[in-house]
Amino acid sequence: MDSIVSFAQNHTVIVIVLALGLLLFMYRKPKLFFGILFLGLFLVGLYYMITSMAGSGSEQKKRMIPQEEKQSDNNRSSLFG
Repeated sequence: MDSIVSFAQNHTVIVIVLALGLLLFMYRKPKLFFGILFLGLFLVGLYYMITSMAGSGSEQKKRMIPQEEKQSDNNRSSLFG
């Protein structure tokens, strides 16, 4: 979200042109505009869900790796000790 805001602050002309283009598109062809809008919202939601699931999975993997190393060290010490 911060990257979108910083892009809008740094490139105000591009954001204004895009907003005017979207308003014109909504005025001329509202059915197509809302279809594309809902498709975009669906894709953004899908992207958010995938990235949030991947983030939690990678955090769980990071927690599991030290546990596996401790278990393998314990198994080695019991075999050779």
